[in-house]
Amino acid sequence: MTDNDDLRDLVRTIPDFPKPGIQFRDITTLLLDPWGFGETVSRLGATVEQEPDLIAAIEARGFAIGAALAVELGCGLLLIRKDGKLPGETIAEDYALEYGSDRLAMHVGAFTPGARVLLVDDLLATGGTALAAARLVRRVGGVVTGARFVIDLPDLGGAEALRREGIEVEALMAFSGH
Repeated sequence: MTDNDDLRDLVRTIPDFPKPGIQFRDITTLLLDPWGFGETVSRLGATVEQEPDLIAAIEARGFAIGAALAVELGCGLLLIRKDGKLPGETIAEDYALEYGSDRLAMHVGAFTPGARVLLVDDLLATGGTALAAARLVRRVGGVVTGARFVIDLPDLGGAEALRREGIEVEALMAFSGH
């Protein structure tokens, strides 16, 4: 991971959101900047050595990054959504958040077994969301080739949790704390 200070300067920090003690790293300010958004996608793309068949973009800010990265890499886009948001038959997985719990879902039959899938989201904290997405992909025979994030919060251990599950992790920048 490089420091990417030019991109880091475009990330806004909102203290005490969504609860006291959390320093929310808001990438919407980065997405508003055309140069910053383009560079983010280009730099994330440059970290991908093995071209995936699909980008699994995790709701919600992960959709913006994942869709752009799928175009950059010339692959398809798989949406990983909050449970109850996708029409048709789905499978779901519960997971813990830094400040609560939730449930992710994806379509059954979204890809054929053996598909190479790269997980993408805006931020990596404890790794619970990304691990749930990886379990969904693996449950239907997908091969998780890695995970990409704009921001890592290394103090919360998410990258290490993913690596323990055999998932290669890259992020463009890291912020200390919560």
